[in-house]
Amino acid sequence: MRHLAALSLGLALVLPIAPAAQAEGGSITVTGEATVQATPDMATIMLGVTTDGETAAAAMKANNEAVTAVIARLTEAGIEERDLQTSNLSLNPNWVGYDSGAMPTIAGYSAMNMLNVRVRDLSKLGVLLDASITDGANTLNGITFELATPRPVMDEARKMAVADALARAELLATAAGETLGAVLSISEVPNYSSPMPMFRADSAAAGAVPVASGQIGLMASVTVTYELAD
Repeated sequence: MRHLAALSLGLALVLPIAPAAQAEGGSITVTGEATVQATPDMATIMLGVTTDGETAAAAMKANNEAVTAVIARLTEAGIEERDLQTSNLSLNPNWVGYDSGAMPTIAGYSAMNMLNVRVRDLSKLGVLLDASITDGANTLNGITFELATPRPVMDEARKMAVADALARAELLATAAGETLGAVLSISEVPNYSSPMPMFRADSAAAGAVPVASGQIGLMASVTVTYELAD
């Protein structure tokens, strides 16, 4: 009996163990993408005032007066307080004398105040730009067009991205002689890009600044893993 037990134990020790993964079917992972174009209904303009003065106080005083006038005009045109935000405020000396080799000196000061202005009525955008420039805004850093409610457009892009992933997976599976099975996992790929605005300002301040809002594209990307059926 001891010999039989020893023999059985020895057999148990040398029996091979098959990897569990070998008994499972394969899988395929694809990425689907889709972009949905939409007409923007809102915009954010980045404008401001830059002023110079012999002293820091003079430069800032002139800047404050000009910015106050710009804000008053924007408020009068219907821009709410919640849609006005200071994005940058600076006061710097103007150094001169570097080229002459002498000790640099300060020749006045420059003050700058930048505002982010959200415009919820795009029909007023050109007029607002012209009015702001007339009242003292002399710095324009661009325009970003947006959607007030982007979720429905993004959801449509997500649906199309999933459909794109399915089409790609079916194509690849068929080409490999396999049959596509159930979804094993699905995840959305973060999209860090921003819609590119379309902007042109090729007229003088005599009339409303012409602005073309065009369309913006919202992109969705998903990664899906499918089972390959036996």
